[in-house]
Amino acid sequence: MNRYPALLIAAMLTIPGAYASGGSESATASNPKWRTECGSCHLSFPPKLLPAASWRALMGSLDKHFGTDASLDAATSGNILAFLEKNASRGQPETTGKPQLRITQTRWFQSEHDEVPARLWKDPRVKTPANCAACHAGSENGSFNEHNIHLPK
Repeated sequence: MNRYPALLIAAMLTIPGAYASGGSESATASNPKWRTECGSCHLSFPPKLLPAASWRALMGSLDKHFGTDASLDAATSGNILAFLEKNASRGQPETTGKPQLRITQTRWFQSEHDEVPARLWKDPRVKTPANCAACHAGSENGSFNEHNIHLPK
């Protein structure tokens, strides 16, 4: 029995307002600068996947963004940060006492993906848990609808 759809339904209920009905306005909130700048290197991760404190920490350290200098001019950075803060998760914060910088290390992500076999993360078509598009068709548009999951075989 495929348990992935059930896990996604649970996820929709645990991230307040983020993915109700397969993708609400807040899951698909968009900003041209965010989509262009963040999306030039990786998926423009939906703001609802992290709380505002995490987005502030990430945007405040773009000069060392996971080993890459992703610095932006002050106006662009301010525009993107305001968008991220406005649309950030309002759910329970992590209990680590410091902002979580990796979506893939949040309790929510780990519980939703705990049944994904380790071999899948190592598959060359997936490479990393941060590669949402490898399994979630439509993730580039903020859609993580349970009907659009296609695990590489």
